Amino acid sequence: MTKTSPFRVLFRLGLLALLVITMAGLPGCATAPKDAAARAEFEKDNDPIEPFNRAMFAFNQQMDGMLLRPAAVVFKGVLPVPVQNGVHNFLSNLRAPVVFANDVLQGEMDRAGNTAGRFVINTTVGILGVWDAAAYMGIEGHSEDFGQTFAVWGAGEGFYIVLPLLGPSNPRDALGLVTEYFVDPFNIWVRNEDAEEWIIVRALVTGIDFRARNLETIDELERTSLDFYVAVRSLYRQRRIDAIANGKATSTQPAPGITFEPDPKKNTTDGTSARAG
Repeated sequence: MTKTSPFRVLFRLGLLALLVITMAGLPGCATAPKDAAARAEFEKDNDPIEPFNRAMFAFNQQMDGMLLRPAAVVFKGVLPVPVQNGVHNFLSNLRAPVVFANDVLQGEMDRAGNTAGRFVINTTVGILGVWDAAAYMGIEGHSEDFGQTFAVWGAGEGFYIVLPLLGPSNPRDALGLVTEYFVDPFNIWVRNEDAEEWIIVRALVTGIDFRARNLETIDELERTSLDFYVAVRSLYRQRRIDAIANGKATSTQPAPGITFEPDPKKNTTDGTSARAG
């Protein structure tokens, strides 16, 4: 009989907790104020559990300062730019089947064809995606996830929540994360091989890659924000609205135009969404 390690038990309990948070939040959990001005502010913030979120945000900042940011500084300072690009491209290509599935589920067949073409080209000519050969041929990439798909299907975002280690989210996007965990072909493969640790390794490398590519931007946002928590909350909601609209600007974005710019030295054709905190 195969033994289940304590690591896997904790990992699965974490997934269960994420699912519980998701299902609890989908219907909504707070009553809006009756006063018109207060109600407008309440709806704009969409943050009925702010004390919990601020505590979790502070915890994530501690983890970032202790682990993620130092790792990102080493990653960016030690590895040559082509190696950094290769890691980023490989991770993006590894996730292409998930992007393709969401393109199809959203009825975006042209984008699905683009994703499929990039995956074939980069997996073969690009040596498992280490080189973004498709971008070199003029076939640019994009990113999609199940949170975006649920939004296209009409699901509301629910309340704002800061997840431990994962950062800003909402019940709809959290459900998307859980869904991706179970249907991602890479995750299915490593689970079948009884090697779920590689899911965490992949997530950690992805986080370090993202942090390294946005090192100065995040540091500057924290330095210049009157309230870093509010700035990240607004930025997250703004970027999710933009991602759901496939980059088409809307007049209802709840935050000023703050974006994480890609490193100009690097090839960032996958449209990776920003996440901080």
